Amino acid sequence: MGRITQRRPVIRISLAHGERRRADVLAVEEPLEIRVGGRPLAVTMRTPGADVDLAAGFLVSEGVIAAAVDLAGAIHCAGPGDGENTYNVLDVTLAPDVAPPAPDLARSHYTTSSCGVCGKASIEAVETVSRFTVAQDDTTVDAALLAGFPEALRARQEVFEKTGGLHAAALLDAATGEVLVVREDVGRHNAVDKVVGWALREGLLPLRGTVLQVSGRASFELVQKAAMAGIPILAAVSAPSSLAVELAEARGVALVGFLRGQTMNVYANDGRIVRPSFSG
Repeated sequence: MGRITQRRPVIRISLAHGERRRADVLAVEEPLEIRVGGRPLAVTMRTPGADVDLAAGFLVSEGVIAAAVDLAGAIHCAGPGDGENTYNVLDVTLAPDVAPPAPDLARSHYTTSSCGVCGKASIEAVETVSRFTVAQDDTTVDAALLAGFPEALRARQEVFEKTGGLHAAALLDAATGEVLVVREDVGRHNAVDKVVGWALREGLLPLRGTVLQVSGRASFELVQKAAMAGIPILAAVSAPSSLAVELAEARGVALVGFLRGQTMNVYANDGRIVRPSFSG
């Protein structure tokens, strides 16, 4: 199996001190082909590791599965030509009563590490209908507690600490701030899929009472993945897109951006964020 990191020689140039050769640690990026019942469904560029969680989370976001019992198994298999197993092909087996993905879900090209919806024919196809109604979840989070979530995530980004080249996502308890799981990947959408896939396999969906904290920006696809998993609050350290805000408003997901230090912007469903009483 490909390693999560790889050492490569580089030339370090300093305008003040000259140059020197040194070894640098890089985050590994390799393709993963996801198959369902032996049939190719999608190819995504990812950091190896937690591949079953990644595939499971991807299938949740596509509306194919919603519970641990829907997933019968998954196995790495040989790639094209049935040659050596590179651990870059994962074949998922669904439970007998679970319908296979519709043919139009199959991606005709690579999904890049920065785009989890590439290959979709239309925006309507992306707006998958969730089996969980987030708007009916009454979860709230204290703003003071939420302010500490980025640091809680950053402290657990072990591979980022070595490479500086990975996104991360964490699932936290909205009431206590307990970190339930953290996943890293070259793709922000892959990191979220790995978190959701872990939760599905643990039998935790829908993820009521939780907050999804991400290390980068909040895109449409991340709000979509949160809604599909029943996550009521999504927080990001950077900006959301306009479409992300629109979807969050429609689905009942509280969307927080620019969560840094003691400040944050609430873009949608601000009633879920409990603020202190401000005088004056």
